[in-house]
Amino acid sequence: MKRCFAIALIVLTATVGRAADLPRSTPEAQSVSSSGILSFIETVDKDIDSLNSFMLVRHGYVVAEGWWTPYHPQARHSLYSLSKSFTSTAVGLAISEGKLSVDDPVIKFFPEDAPSDPSNNLKSMRVSDLLRMATGQQTEPPRTPEASWVKTFLAHPVPFKPGTHFLYNTSATYMQSAIVQKVTGTTVLDYLRPRLFEPLGIENPAWEVSPQGISTGGYGLSIRTEDIAKFGQLYLQNGVWQGKQLVPKEWIKEATSRQVSNGSNPASDWDQGYGYQFWRCRHGAYRGDGAFGQYCIVLPEQDAVIAITSGLKDMQAVMNLVWDKLLPALKSSPLVADAEAQTKLSRVLKDLTICPQDGSSNPQKGLLGKKYVFPSNDHKLESIMLEQDDNDKSVVVVTRYDGTEHRTVCKHGEWTKGKAGWGQLREQPMASSGAWTSDDTYAAKICFYETPFIVHTSFKLIGDELQYQAKSNVGFGPKNEFQLVGTSAGNDKR
Repeated sequence: MKRCFAIALIVLTATVGRAADLPRSTPEAQSVSSSGILSFIETVDKDIDSLNSFMLVRHGYVVAEGWWTPYHPQARHSLYSLSKSFTSTAVGLAISEGKLSVDDPVIKFFPEDAPSDPSNNLKSMRVSDLLRMATGQQTEPPRTPEASWVKTFLAHPVPFKPGTHFLYNTSATYMQSAIVQKVTGTTVLDYLRPRLFEPLGIENPAWEVSPQGISTGGYGLSIRTEDIAKFGQLYLQNGVWQGKQLVPKEWIKEATSRQVSNGSNPASDWDQGYGYQFWRCRHGAYRGDGAFGQYCIVLPEQDAVIAITSGLKDMQAVMNLVWDKLLPALKSSPLVADAEAQTKLSRVLKDLTICPQDGSSNPQKGLLGKKYVFPSNDHKLESIMLEQDDNDKSVVVVTRYDGTEHRTVCKHGEWTKGKAGWGQLREQPMASSGAWTSDDTYAAKICFYETPFIVHTSFKLIGDELQYQAKSNVGFGPKNEFQLVGTSAGNDKR
């Protein structure tokens, strides 16, 4: 993040937290260099400009943590494919309870959804093949609202012998979730509550479900950054938490070991082998990760865990900085306290922020108070109107989506939190800021702080028309940007 010296809303590296949170320590007390952590944060801010949160745990203690405002410690964050590692854990727990085996054929659990004449390769596909992304399928089975995801998966061609062909396959993780639900009678989310989430103090986890009411498995889990760190610490401790064996040690070893080859590039952290829904990394580490930079990195040799949430396009760039900056900061011998470096690090972590929208606070009257209506469009945006609050020079963007009006307060130079009333993420919490970028253009930055998404919008007056543009920082597929043109409805504010 380009450095913005706004006052942070969050107090970081606090010494007092919830009873279930991890203990805190200074870096040097756990043989970690404060200056090394600072170098990582400053380089991330300068070169990556996309992190949402960061937490470093050493010897079981949080030694550094930071959130880029408006992201904050108590906000859940979408994990995307990092969810897969939690689904794998549910499979391991169900196996330990005798409900299934890694050697069970997949179609055994879904005789009613299997093809009438299954191929030999489908019949030989096992649970272990789902876990290690080696189902024998050449392409990933689709997941559509209209059809059963299980039935679609089983109907998909299996041209290769299962176990011989690596294909990153989110539908295979969904099948693991479906199997757990089949043998336990409950979703993966509810199955993990008493076995994993509650013992770790992970409160209010949320998980999306398929049209059939099954946890999506391969994505869709939302938890806090510290919850990610706890999960990594549990694996680092071989499944033991506060003296209790939550996950079998044998499963931890199998899940995080190289189960299948997935490439040969020594410089890529995506070519080091794959376990049971965990990636092997360089430097003897392993991780779960998700789209746009959600990481749970476990470093057994250094007795450390790194949790990161992000909104970035180049996930390898962050991994490179972990190895270049953080790994050398993890020392094997005791360190003398470095008060100066600790003070500077603490200050930098407290001041982390995503820059609010750049521009002027001086209102341009020509764009204010007029309603602009839009032709029918895929985004279901019907109208936009900008209103000025003369008391604090904030602008209220009034939008009407699919018959419902939303009011978004955009202040100059700061973030204002509210309930989402914007675009395709209307159900998400968000923070907004805005500014005038020219005589005829107002811009607003919308941060959906429980997701990686930050949307940059602009409202440009061209005659009697309003040109509305929106661009997301990241997204799936080629189109992260769209433009609509609305026509003036005069002063009619209805």
